[in-house]
Amino acid sequence: MLYYLFEVLENQYQLPGASVFQYISFRASLAVILSMSLSLIFGKKIIKYLKSQQIGESIRDLGLKGQKEKEGTPTMGGLIIILSTLIPVLFLAKLENIYIILLMTTLIWMGFIGWVDDYIKIFKKKKDGLQGKFKIVGQIILGILVGAVLFFHSDVTIRSESILVDTIENSIDSAGISQNIKATLTTIPLLKNNEFDYQDLISWLGFETRQYTWLIFIPIVIFIITAVSNGANLTDGIDGLAAGTSAIIVFALGVFAWVSGNINFASYLNIMYIPNVGEISIFIAAFLGALIGFLWYNTYPAEVFMGDTGSLSIGAVISVIAIIVRKELLIPLLCGVFFIETLSVILQVGYFKYTKSKTGRGERIFRMAPLHHHYQKLGFHESKIVSRFWIIGIVLAVLTVVTLKLR
Repeated sequence: MLYYLFEVLENQYQLPGASVFQYISFRASLAVILSMSLSLIFGKKIIKYLKSQQIGESIRDLGLKGQKEKEGTPTMGGLIIILSTLIPVLFLAKLENIYIILLMTTLIWMGFIGWVDDYIKIFKKKKDGLQGKFKIVGQIILGILVGAVLFFHSDVTIRSESILVDTIENSIDSAGISQNIKATLTTIPLLKNNEFDYQDLISWLGFETRQYTWLIFIPIVIFIITAVSNGANLTDGIDGLAAGTSAIIVFALGVFAWVSGNINFASYLNIMYIPNVGEISIFIAAFLGALIGFLWYNTYPAEVFMGDTGSLSIGAVISVIAIIVRKELLIPLLCGVFFIETLSVILQVGYFKYTKSKTGRGERIFRMAPLHHHYQKLGFHESKIVSRFWIIGIVLAVLTVVTLKLR
């Protein structure tokens, strides 16, 4: 809203200084400050409201130290993150930008799915909440929407360089022509000429089949969104772990969005330039500020939990940003904490079922899964576990950003 207001003030009234709103860096700075302020100021009010409505966490007894003390802590705190992100975006971003629309839709949709899950747990007194199959259906619907928009929408393009050929003198103009094209290209890390086209997965069937690449692309998008969203959900098990880890991941994605959406940086780094994608820096900045502000109340001992309202939406937004900036193949590295937590659950359940079928007695690899509970069982304080996971997340984020030049 403010962007359009200052655009009018600049174009029609030549107001001095109004042009500053044209700069993404300025609006992103405002977004992170505004979102952090909103989450800090109104977060306390939301927490008080949640307490007054007795919207508290029901804790299952897992035999963990300090677990019962968390009983009754307000949950659904993901609302703080969602509102503190959306308000700055509505004020500062170009709302007609297809990527902004897609990210806002992702945040609202998965926030709603998570809210329904939390509502059932709290008010219907069903500890398992929304059935897993309905969560998956919600994630699939989002994946279909995101995949279809990114594949078919005319504004989703990349910049391509075409070489000019002089047919009379048979010479080549090295300057070339820049043009925006539709393509299903993504980035392969650590390799020169590191672009992979999803069309190659189906083109071997014949040239005409390339128009059906969406049959491959959309299921891949669904898988990524489902995996990362559930990974974030599993990571949200102790105070500050999911929010802090997510903030680190979002910051790294902000770097990718910034350089991919700036033609000068993209040219210097020799990476894919994606027109109009720089605008999502506003959303990312607001999202980052909201996460940091939420951490003020979520670090040990937590005054509020994000619940599935927060964790499912956070994971979905992270995955969609990664797909938009065409860095989805870096997700296992960048979201390594989510990946390890998810893998620990898969290994634990799989090994238990395997040994039970073989010996009649199920055995476990970890003392408890997800992995952060394993370390709790070993006697580590949850603050130490969270801090060390954050350090791991920072290292992984740095390694991910380094791939911009390391090939």
